[in-house]
Amino acid sequence: MSHYVYILQSCKDNRYYIGETADVNARLIFHNSGRQRSTRNRIPFRLVVVEEYTSREDALKREKQIKSWKGGEAFKKLISGM
Repeated sequence: MSHYVYILQSCKDNRYYIGETADVNARLIFHNSGRQRSTRNRIPFRLVVVEEYTSREDALKREKQIKSWKGGEAFKKLISGM
């Protein structure tokens, strides 16, 4: 089963949320419904980046790596598609 790392951008405050899931569309709906406590004050969100991985372990490693970049040049390049 594929796993995905995703980056959402809040349309309210332009901040980003990075996560991992097996179903990106369901997760986006979950965030935008206000059921995720940590993001409910920043809805709505739009999907900015999706990366697919063959294992959850690989996806979690990538999620951790991207979170360590947040605000840096590598993160800016990733969200700009470079």
